[in-house]
Amino acid sequence: MKIPHVRAGAGCLVLACTALTGCARPQQEVTLLDTRTGHPVEGALIFSPDGLEVHRSDVHGRATLPPGAMDRGLTVHAKRYAPIELQPGSIPDTLRLVYDSVRANPVEAAMTFTRADTLKGTYGPYRENNDLLGYALDVKVDVEGRSLTGRNTIRFRMLEDGDRIQIDLPQAVTVDSLRFGAEDVPFTRDEGAVFVDFPETLRKGETHDLDFWFSGQPVTSGRFGGFALREDSLGNAWLTTTGTGWWPNKDQYADEVDSMTISVTVPSDLVDVSNGRLMGVTDLGDGTTRYDWKVHYGINNYSVSLNIGKYVHFSDTLGDLSLDYYALPYHLDAAKRQFAQAKPMIRCYQKYLGDYPFPKDGYKLVEVPYSGMEHQSAVTYGNLFENGYLGRDWTGVGISDRFDFIIIHESGHEWFGNAITARDVSDVWIQEGWDTYLEDIYVECMYGREDALAYVNGYKSKVRNREPIIGPPGVAHWPTQDQYFKGALFLHTLRSVVDDDEVWWGLIRDYYRTFEHRNIWNTDVITFFNRKLGRDLRPVFEQYLYFASLPVLQASFRNDSVRYRWKADVADFDMPVKVRAGGSLETLHPTTEWQSTPLNGVAPEDWRPATDLFYIDFEKE
Repeated sequence: MKIPHVRAGAGCLVLACTALTGCARPQQEVTLLDTRTGHPVEGALIFSPDGLEVHRSDVHGRATLPPGAMDRGLTVHAKRYAPIELQPGSIPDTLRLVYDSVRANPVEAAMTFTRADTLKGTYGPYRENNDLLGYALDVKVDVEGRSLTGRNTIRFRMLEDGDRIQIDLPQAVTVDSLRFGAEDVPFTRDEGAVFVDFPETLRKGETHDLDFWFSGQPVTSGRFGGFALREDSLGNAWLTTTGTGWWPNKDQYADEVDSMTISVTVPSDLVDVSNGRLMGVTDLGDGTTRYDWKVHYGINNYSVSLNIGKYVHFSDTLGDLSLDYYALPYHLDAAKRQFAQAKPMIRCYQKYLGDYPFPKDGYKLVEVPYSGMEHQSAVTYGNLFENGYLGRDWTGVGISDRFDFIIIHESGHEWFGNAITARDVSDVWIQEGWDTYLEDIYVECMYGREDALAYVNGYKSKVRNREPIIGPPGVAHWPTQDQYFKGALFLHTLRSVVDDDEVWWGLIRDYYRTFEHRNIWNTDVITFFNRKLGRDLRPVFEQYLYFASLPVLQASFRNDSVRYRWKADVADFDMPVKVRAGGSLETLHPTTEWQSTPLNGVAPEDWRPATDLFYIDFEKE
C-alpha cells in the first residue's frame, strides 16, 4: 500500500506527496475513509484554497474533482474530523480522516441511530442502481375502518445491471404481492425496507414497471398525524395523511418521479383532495366515488397526500393560474375571507423569485385538522382562519399578526421545498431555512424594509445554537430546528455581506431559476454564490451551517483606536461586517487575525456592530 507522508500543520493534517511516498497519479476521484473504522466519510467539503467550487463526498466517501484540481492543492473539511490539506501535486486514491473529539459537536456525538434509521436514510446500492420515472398510485380508503388497500405501479429505469431494488413501506402495512410482468416476485422485508428480487438481471438502460399491492392500517403518529382519522365538529369523518408512512415508495430525497397519477376511492358522501390537477370524478355505483388526479411534475414522496372530508369547493384565478380552495361547509365564509391572502402572497413570491412552479397542476389550499403542511400543489391549512400562528404572534414583534402564517409559510414551500429540494435530509435547510427567509421577503414586499428587519430579527429568540444546521448525513434524522430560524438569519446576514440590494435580488431570482425542479446539495448552493459573486464565501457558509456557534466579533479599545478580529470555528473565516461608530455606519473586513482602526473620537460605548443586519455575537475587552 502506498501511504502519503503526513506531517502536522496548524490545526490540521498536511499531506505532502513525494517520490518517496509514491502518491497516485493525478486523477479526478478521491475516497475519504474514517481512520478508526474504515467506513466512508460522507458530506465532507472538498475545495481548492483559491478556488470557487466546493465538492461533497458521497455515501461511498467519494468525490469527483475537475481536471487540474490538484494544481492549486486541495483542502478537506469534514465535521468531527481534523482538516486535511493536500499540497499541489498528485492526489492519493484514498484519504484517511482522523476523528477529532474537540471538533465534534457534543449533541451530534451523543446521537445514536437504529438500523431502520440507516436503511431509510442511506442512498444505498439498491436505490442508486435505478432512477424513478413515475408512480401510478391507486388506493381505496375504508374511512371508518381507518384502513386502505391499493396498488402503486412504480416505473423505473436501471442505471446499472442489477437484480434487486429497494422500496420502502412501514411494517404496519402489509405487502400483499409484488407483480413484475406476468409473475409475482419474491421480496425481503427489513425494518421499513422492502428488497425486491427479480428473477433475472435487469440491464442498464432498461425501463420496467413493478406493481406493488398493499393493505393495512398505517400508524397514526407525529405532530401532524401520519395517517389519521378524525371527525369534524358535525361528526363527519375526516381523514388526512402526512409524510410517507402509508404507501409504498422509494422513500428518500435524491430521486423523484417525473410525474405521477393518484386515484383515490372514498365513500360517495366524502371528497378526496390530493396533489395535481383533478382529471375526473367517477361514481362507481357501489356507494363509493373515485377521484383521479394527475401530477405533471416531479414530486417528493412526503408531499403526496390524501385529504378526505365533507369538503366544499370554491375557486379563483391569478392570470392563467388556477386557485382552488377546499373547506368544510360551516367554514366556507371564513375560508373565503382568509384564503384571499393567497393571491397577493403569490404575486410577491413571483416578483422576487419567479413564476409559480406548478402551473399545470394549479395552486390549492385545503382545510385540515392540524396546523398545515406543504403538500405540493395542495397546501394544507389548519390555522383556525386567524392571522399569526395558531393565535400567536409568531416572531413576537407585532408583525406576524397582520397575516396568516400558515398560508405564507407553507405556500412558500412550493418554491423552496417542492420546486427546489435537498438531496438528503441533512441538507434540508435548503427547504426550511430558505422558506423561513421567504416569510421575510413577503413582509418586505407587503410592509417594507423596516418591518422586514424587525420580523427576521424576531427569530433570534428561537435559535439555540447547540448543534449545526447541517445534520448527520445518510440517516433518517430531521436536523435541528435552528435550520428554520438560524437559516433565515444566515440568509439575512448574507444579504448584508453582498451589500447591494440590486445584486442580492438578482442573485435570489437567479438561484431559484438555476435550481428550479432540481434536487441539490448544500455544496451546490455554496458554489452558486461563489461563482456568481466571484468570491469565496465557503468560510461563511461553513461557519453558519456546519458549526453550532455564531462567529464572534471581538473588540479591544485603547488610545482612541479599536483592535478587532473574528473568533470562529473556521480557521480562515473572513466576513465583512458593518459597525455603528457614533452616527455613521462603517464597513470593516475582519479576519481571524487582529487588525486595528482609529476611533476618531468615537467613545467605545458608541462603537458596536450592526447586529440587526448581521447575525453575530459581540465581545468587548
